[in-house]
Amino acid sequence: MSETGITVVLWPRPMCGVIGVYGPPEASNLAYLGLHALQHRGQESAGIVCTDGDRVRLIREMGRVSETFDATRLARLPGHAAIGHVRYSTTGDSSLKNAQPIAIDYYGGSLALAHNGNLVDADSLRTKLEEDGSIFQTTSDTEVILHLLARSRQQTLPERVAEALAQVRGAYSLAILSPDSLIAVRDPMGVRPMSLGRVKDGWVVSSETCAFSLIEAEFVRDLEPGEMVIIDKSGVRSLRPFATEKAHRCAFEWIYFARPDSNIAGQSVYMAREKMGRRLSIEHSVEADVVIPVPDSGTAAAIGYARESGIPFGQGLMRSHYVGRTFIEPSQQIRNFGVKLKLSPVHEVLAGKRVVVVDDSIVRGTTSRKIIGLIRAAGAKEIHLRISSPPTMGPCHYGIDTPSREELIASSHSTDEIRRFVGADSLGYLSVDGLHSILGGLAGSEPTNGLCDACFTGNYPIPLVPPSRLRQLRLISDEGR
Repeated sequence: MSETGITVVLWPRPMCGVIGVYGPPEASNLAYLGLHALQHRGQESAGIVCTDGDRVRLIREMGRVSETFDATRLARLPGHAAIGHVRYSTTGDSSLKNAQPIAIDYYGGSLALAHNGNLVDADSLRTKLEEDGSIFQTTSDTEVILHLLARSRQQTLPERVAEALAQVRGAYSLAILSPDSLIAVRDPMGVRPMSLGRVKDGWVVSSETCAFSLIEAEFVRDLEPGEMVIIDKSGVRSLRPFATEKAHRCAFEWIYFARPDSNIAGQSVYMAREKMGRRLSIEHSVEADVVIPVPDSGTAAAIGYARESGIPFGQGLMRSHYVGRTFIEPSQQIRNFGVKLKLSPVHEVLAGKRVVVVDDSIVRGTTSRKIIGLIRAAGAKEIHLRISSPPTMGPCHYGIDTPSREELIASSHSTDEIRRFVGADSLGYLSVDGLHSILGGLAGSEPTNGLCDACFTGNYPIPLVPPSRLRQLRLISDEGR
């Protein structure tokens, strides 16, 4: 806690969310609504760039979507095309200069870009560009893409984009806006999601399909790994400018980051989590009186565990949805104050019961330990912790910010040691084989088979730069799981 009594709490947060709209006369309004649906993917900043075919206009601020935009501001964003972005930084400082979309003027005209992902070679590319005279205005890896694009001498914008992206390595889903077109593109491994939808009078692209429901857009399909979609007055066309690579879609999108009402790669996120809970019950059964989730990301898996095991489901923990990132802590320290502010035990559900607690992951273990303590203090007789993902053994370098390997408890402790640390009577994780069977892959000789599971297995599909060169911020603070 600071001397002012203001404590900043950084709860686990996703990466970034991107939306693009082309065609409707009030494209910015639809982008604004879409960003509301994607708010879970980033709460640090929000921005929208629009065009009327002549000018490109930009509004972006630190804070959430509702704090950045109102009717007056949206009225200053007229036009038939727009892209929007909500951000949580994985490279670059958390400041307005790094908020997105980023808009530029260059020899080819006006351009704006919104990015979800992380370039593993951003530092080395930036150094080379600076040595050649480039001047950077931000510390974001997104600006590296813009510099490469601006240096291209290809004739068309899609060709410039393809040439720029051929020089980078990493995970990216991009929305690029010019006065004439909207371009969406995924990296050749498809690590980060991006979908195409049809809306009245036009088209929309989004990091998640949940945005389509809010703006009444029809889901058309996911962009394929390595695909570029160009939307302009002629319609929609697809290019495949990159060499074919094996898909490695991020498993954590289904486990935690995506909204339950989204659909990724043909799989309902909610149903995938429910299946994870069912499989978890089969792999780690236990006699108990009630199954409870750690809300909200553990809810679907807890329902699946309860259905498969026949143990009644209960809401043993209630989550406050009104906890901001900053709050005033009482001068007299309250034990486990941060967790208590977010979660409250329901004594009637827990007292005297053998409780199965289902959560999506354990990272450092500190929050799991506090949650187990709350449940124990509420009178639970036994506590059996079940995790609907494999142990997190290594950091992600592809757009999900996680602690270093040394800070991940599963990288240096056995399951039983973790169980003792968090204070549970038993602990069980979903197996890697179980995860792959649910998400459509096959473990064993080819453990990734369409998925990126590097944080669980150490099988990193995109070669990494030395760790000391990666400038990722922390996703999960010392108060994190």
